[in-house]
Amino acid sequence: MKYAIENEFLRAEISELGAELVSLKLKEDGCEYIWQGDERYWTGHSPIMFPICGRLIDGKYTYRGNTYELGCHGFARHSAFALTGAKADEITLSLKSSEETKRVYPFDFVLSITFSLVGKALNVKYKVVNTDNKELIFTIGAHPAFNVPLSSGESFEDYYVEFDRSCDATVLSMSERCFCDGNDKLYSQGGTKRIPLDHSLFNIDAIFLYNTAKKATLASNKSKKSVTLTFDQFKYLGLWHKPKSDAPYICIEPWCGCPDFEGEIGDLTSKPEMIRLPVGYSYANKYKIEIK
Repeated sequence: MKYAIENEFLRAEISELGAELVSLKLKEDGCEYIWQGDERYWTGHSPIMFPICGRLIDGKYTYRGNTYELGCHGFARHSAFALTGAKADEITLSLKSSEETKRVYPFDFVLSITFSLVGKALNVKYKVVNTDNKELIFTIGAHPAFNVPLSSGESFEDYYVEFDRSCDATVLSMSERCFCDGNDKLYSQGGTKRIPLDHSLFNIDAIFLYNTAKKATLASNKSKKSVTLTFDQFKYLGLWHKPKSDAPYICIEPWCGCPDFEGEIGDLTSKPEMIRLPVGYSYANKYKIEIK
């Protein structure tokens, strides 16, 4: 099932499966900004990553002496969320822990995602509540994909991602298996502001950066259409499309966590970049998509 919200400028659709944003249109011209999926490339739209970001070694982790299996980016993106709040321009979908989730992630929690439209912007807010009797260990990330190009007569290479200021963007170095390998380096000597898009950027996999500015814009050299993401509380920003392809989209991904480091299966309590939420506490984060 899909839910729709709208205001004077925008219309958005969100699926109950994964609380996934599946459409974001500008009303004045009907332009669709969210990638609509294609089996030749990737069928996703904007999945949420919870309770992990990226991959685990052998798809496994340990916790309190037990071994659990958990797929790439966790289970939230494949879970049915319940509608817990709705207005014309705002919707909240929630996921509660269950016997099914506890087989792969032994914690009680409530994850809520609120989508709200304000002018020509979509605000996406995450809230995680620890309903367990022990510390909740998790991370969270976003994976929105945008059509490239956005206007006719353009090519993928006409586009770029530009930060709102020059920054010492650092590449989170990955092994061939897409695990962190500790060989991080500056994306560009002298600072990074603009990253021109080219399909060859993704011949290996994603580009993940940290120490970036917290506002990035996808724009074209040939038209005025653009998408701006603001992600103040996220450490990492990923850029991705299907490797070794001419995929007509790009994912711009704010993450709080990162994949495992190369090596043996790790314990959740020592996994880097995890959020540790005390009993009874809640965690909040958000990002914003502005379109032109």
